[in-house]
Amino acid sequence: MEFIQKELKEIKELLKKQIIQQKELLTIKEASEFLGLSVSRLYKMTSNKEIPHCKPGGKIIYLNRQELVQWILSSRIAPDSESEDEMENYLSRTDKNLSS
Repeated sequence: MEFIQKELKEIKELLKKQIIQQKELLTIKEASEFLGLSVSRLYKMTSNKEIPHCKPGGKIIYLNRQELVQWILSSRIAPDSESEDEMENYLSRTDKNLSS
């Protein structure tokens, strides 16, 4: 019986995640699950205007899933290999300009 309850709970969690992936507007709780952040952290981030959100009527907070994805991607940190490539490209351009 415990095994079945555990399986049902896992199925319920998977369905919840799938529904969140299909929704365009998320509540704070759904965005919390989507981002892997606590609800209180999200409230602080919206209060400090660190994350894009909507607050129609001044009460319930909604977050656009695509804006959250863009927000995540805008915080991308380039790996060292990319930084080295960029530095080499810059130096090669600088050398060419100095030679001219």
